[in-house]
Amino acid sequence: MAPTSETDPRSSRVEGSRYTMGCDEEFQRLLARRRAETHAAHLLPHLEQGMRVLDLGCGPGTITMGLADTVSPGELHGVDIDESQIRMARAAAEAGGHANAAFHVGDATDLQFDDGLFDAVHCHTVLSHIPDTAAALAEVRRVLRPGGLFAAREALVGSCFLEPVRPEVHEVWAMFGRLIEASGGHPHMGRELKRMLLTAGFTDIRPGASFDTFSTVQDVSFLHGFLVDWFFQPHRIAEAVVLGLATEEQYDLWRIGIDEWGHTEEAVGALAFGEAIAVRP
Repeated sequence: MAPTSETDPRSSRVEGSRYTMGCDEEFQRLLARRRAETHAAHLLPHLEQGMRVLDLGCGPGTITMGLADTVSPGELHGVDIDESQIRMARAAAEAGGHANAAFHVGDATDLQFDDGLFDAVHCHTVLSHIPDTAAALAEVRRVLRPGGLFAAREALVGSCFLEPVRPEVHEVWAMFGRLIEASGGHPHMGRELKRMLLTAGFTDIRPGASFDTFSTVQDVSFLHGFLVDWFFQPHRIAEAVVLGLATEEQYDLWRIGIDEWGHTEEAVGALAFGEAIAVRP
């Protein structure tokens, strides 16, 4: 069924916010690889047909569509702070016939939904980029019904890896973490989820961890291309240098090492995530 007027947000306007990953073409290619069955696998067994679900920070909706299929004919609402992402999600929902999915521009710390409206709330790599995590979790708890579920999967930047690489290439992940912190984010939110959820008043918290692994020739080629195209863009290098987080010489060494990694038969890489399911009491 189509989302009803009862669940329409009270407002669709939101002020812009700085987001470390950005919304450029390189990052969109990474998002396009994400699906509910792979990136929300910890939540899917808990969803049922007819549920009303919120996908927080839905981006272009690549995970959202699978969630919508799982709860159909229930409602799926996606929220993202970036209007361009919402336009893409709406187009994807229309093209895929996901009539039970609706998308809204909105701020995770000021959700324009009624109290207790949702049976479940999902987010993927969202809390890592919100400076006021407590405010976001308070809003999640507010819009969940008692007994409703919250599922999060967040970055474990310090556990990401590329192998085999020169020793200095390992510093890339620390650099990425510092860049997230400089934007007010939390690069280790994946390992902090249980503590944050307990503090926010959630119960029955079930933490875990998982990896997005890149080991085939095609996957290594993709990850190499993503790292080069995203991480080594001139404006990102300039930002890091201005902030005193790295030097241009370091970037030159990292680029050489990542290129070597991307062209070796032994190459394997992984992006690490902490995840958790929790209950709103």
